[in-house]
Amino acid sequence: QVQLVESGGGLVQAGGSLRLSCAASGRTFNSYAMAWFRQAPGKERDFVAAISWTGGHTYYTYYTDSVKGRFTISRDAAKHTVDLQMNSLKPEDTAVYYCAARAVLWSTTGWVENAMDYWGKGTLVTVSS
Repeated sequence: QVQLVESGGGLVQAGGSLRLSCAASGRTFNSYAMAWFRQAPGKERDFVAAISWTGGHTYYTYYTDSVKGRFTISRDAAKHTVDLQMNSLKPEDTAVYYCAARAVLWSTTGWVENAMDYWGKGTLVTVSS
């Protein structure tokens, strides 16, 4: 069992930055690949970024095209956290951001809502123009 709690959302002007954090509890957290999704008002929940489990020599990451070069996902195995650094924010980044855990070591495919095993409750990010 893994419990996820997001924090760090808020209101920011376009071009600004925010750092989201996801705190995880559960002994098996480090065995899960982790991801961030987002859901804008009236839209489906979409994949944003993912990072591999903590047992390898390096972390692998994967991003949706719209955030490449602007967002960075990272994780701290000792602290059981997964962060999303968001720079150069745009109004279209406005959404509720969710942390998710998936019971795989790593994959660059299958990052869809119904493939995740655990979800947080989300944190709202609003980017004003």
